[in-house]
Amino acid sequence: MAMKISQQKFNERLSANLKNDFMRGAVSAAQHRFQTRRSVAIESLDWEAWRNHGEEIRQHVLENLDYYLYELSTNVEERGGHVFFAQTAQEANEYISNIAQQKNAKKIVKAKSMVTEEINLNSHLEQLGCEVIETDLGEYILQLDDHNPPSHIVTPALHKNKEQIREVFAEKIGYTATSKPEELALHARQVLREHYLTADIGITGCNFAVAETGSVCLVTNEGNADLVTALPKTQISVMGMERLVPTFEEMEVLVGMLTRSAVGQKLTSYITVLTGIKEALEVDGPEEFHLVIVDNGRSSILGGEFQSILQCIRCAACINTCPVYRHVGGHTYGSIYSGPIGAVLSPLLGGYDDYKELPYASTLCGACTDVCPVKIPLHQLLHTHREVIVEREGRAPISESLLMQAFGMGTSSQSIYKFGSKMASTVMKPFTKDEKITNGPGPLKNWTAYRDFPSVQKERFRDWFEQHNKGGESK
Repeated sequence: MAMKISQQKFNERLSANLKNDFMRGAVSAAQHRFQTRRSVAIESLDWEAWRNHGEEIRQHVLENLDYYLYELSTNVEERGGHVFFAQTAQEANEYISNIAQQKNAKKIVKAKSMVTEEINLNSHLEQLGCEVIETDLGEYILQLDDHNPPSHIVTPALHKNKEQIREVFAEKIGYTATSKPEELALHARQVLREHYLTADIGITGCNFAVAETGSVCLVTNEGNADLVTALPKTQISVMGMERLVPTFEEMEVLVGMLTRSAVGQKLTSYITVLTGIKEALEVDGPEEFHLVIVDNGRSSILGGEFQSILQCIRCAACINTCPVYRHVGGHTYGSIYSGPIGAVLSPLLGGYDDYKELPYASTLCGACTDVCPVKIPLHQLLHTHREVIVEREGRAPISESLLMQAFGMGTSSQSIYKFGSKMASTVMKPFTKDEKITNGPGPLKNWTAYRDFPSVQKERFRDWFEQHNKGGESK
């Protein structure tokens, strides 16, 4: 699965998902659950003080990223590991593919990892003849379902219900029991256990890498990452270059903020810290460890106006509160990174050619900024994207440019503005019915295709205001 998950145009994806009542209901219910749990989980903390500290930690790391990357790589190698810096997705895929070929790997088990989806790692490994098994339950469901893309950063199968999952299991892995979640999970556990025991390589992502020790921290609720790292003899961790903390002290702060913000838990079920290869007296763990540090466009964000987006800890709190995501779902964004974080990050990593519509898929209400545990100014970054698209990239549609020029001309002239505002009601009359515009002309079509637009009133506000003041003076 690559970062780009659809070849459809944005408007086509949008139209299809707005008509998907089940998906919209599932997303709305999930958002309500996540927000409620989060509110309860943060009550015991001075949350704003924690947010300030979280922001401080992430900004400090980004401002000293070269130092901490060097410290991390040095400590990983001192503990028997191998470090590879991949400037591009292709370099990362080639390095990991070479390891698979050297090990003659037939089966690879993976824990959930957004960055491996971003670089389309599974596809490259499968082209070598490797069987790649996703072991996170949500990712496993989507993989069985013809590689259906994730719709949420934390809960990738959010758009599916238990009956749909049962159908997938019945068709793909011979499931015959009911749609009870406990029975579905038990069957998946039984199937996956065989894969853990026979895998040649285990691959994980990285929630946080601890520079002072060369450790990799994984935050999960299922324990699958523990088996992925404990049983195969060769382990590979893939991390975005910004996912660093200086010490365990900072890691503990950010893990506590991540779990509360993501799923409303004070502490998640499994927090696994891996440091180097298996030592002499240890009974499990890898005999060979590789850490692949992925740039893939991140270094070009450093030092610029979008640098704060690299503070993200992938908690999805912004997604869980976004009113636009609530109505359109994750697949509308056309990227594995959905919601406000995806609307900012996808154009930076994937380019405006594929993702120029995403910064406009926002009300700029600021709810995402308010809940971000590390205080990323998401709505401001979305506004900056719009500025770049229109003023620097010159990507605004010609019709929009002409309309803005006409609007500027009209509002800069008192006589033209007065004439235009008087004529507006008459001009819009053919499109008005029952005090509503249901099929607007020109740019209004994009609005009225989904909701009615209020009719233009005959009496202008200025006329009403002047009349009201005259009446007040006469009294």
